[in-house]
Amino acid sequence: MNMLFMMLMLPLMISILLMMLCYMISKKMIMDREKMSPFECGFDPKSSARMPFSLQFFLIAVLFLIFDVEIAIILPMIITLKYSILHNWIITMNMFLLTLIMGLYHEWNNGVLEWAK
Repeated sequence: MNMLFMMLMLPLMISILLMMLCYMISKKMIMDREKMSPFECGFDPKSSARMPFSLQFFLIAVLFLIFDVEIAIILPMIITLKYSILHNWIITMNMFLLTLIMGLYHEWNNGVLEWAK
């Protein structure tokens, strides 16, 4: 019982310690407007230093990464075809592809794939 308690408390204590350490380190210094503004040879900047980022581009990039990882998972399944039972392999592959297609349909339905609205 004592060992179980220690196994549960040790990760909790480590995570609390790391959160407190990050909180102390990440304290931002109070800076005035001039120090926070971008520097262009002493003149006021011509345009904003921060460029607007397209949320749509980000969502499509994340979607691409998800499907890219799924392709990397599918490729070894082709190699295992000759070493496994055909019926089980077909069921596994169909469930995997069905999950991917349902995810793509969900993204399409929510309008994530539409670039311009």
